Amino acid sequence: MKKISVIIVEDHKMIREMWENMFAGNNEIELIGQTGEFDEAIEMIKTRRPDIVLLDINLPVASGMDAVPLIRQFAPSSKIIAVSMHNQPAYAKKMLKLGAKGYVTKSSSLQEILDAVGEVMKGNTYVCLEIKNTLLGQLLGDEPSGGSVIKNLSLREIEIIKLIKKGLSSKEIATSLSIAIRTVEVHRYNILKKLSLKNTASLISFINDSDLNF
Repeated sequence: MKKISVIIVEDHKMIREMWENMFAGNNEIELIGQTGEFDEAIEMIKTRRPDIVLLDINLPVASGMDAVPLIRQFAPSSKIIAVSMHNQPAYAKKMLKLGAKGYVTKSSSLQEILDAVGEVMKGNTYVCLEIKNTLLGQLLGDEPSGGSVIKNLSLREIEIIKLIKKGLSSKEIATSLSIAIRTVEVHRYNILKKLSLKNTASLISFINDSDLNF
């Protein structure tokens, strides 16, 4: 089976070496390049066309955000996972809007980096748990204390929980998010399943009573 090819673009040598060691022990991933320089990174990606680019947002000469459109132009099949010290959802949203397929922080575990690579290669979008926790805290007005409860929720599902808390119906949620009612119902079903709840009434009770302070 063909290995997943990865290029690391990260200006901290110690982090590059840490990830290199992590990938060296993985039989499904092959590291084909690493650099901390913007121009060298673009040329390397353009030439080698990796499956995955682990891209630091903060580079010495230019922002990783500036690199995204260039990578998409020169290596359109390469999937970008943004890496940053910032855990503010605004950074993740910006990178995903630019075309990145994943976002992790430098606090993310090595296993979460591997999880991100795997999910992005499946065609999914991956956002690390730290960002999800921060976003949930912002949406609900409190910092969540039970991150393990929400680790499997998507950003869209978190948005829907917020709107359910406000008392919106599925039709109103669909209008608010500009999606189909059927899509909202699917999300509500998935939320119940992921939180191990039986129905909407139990979800409302969970929102009101959980230690996440919904």
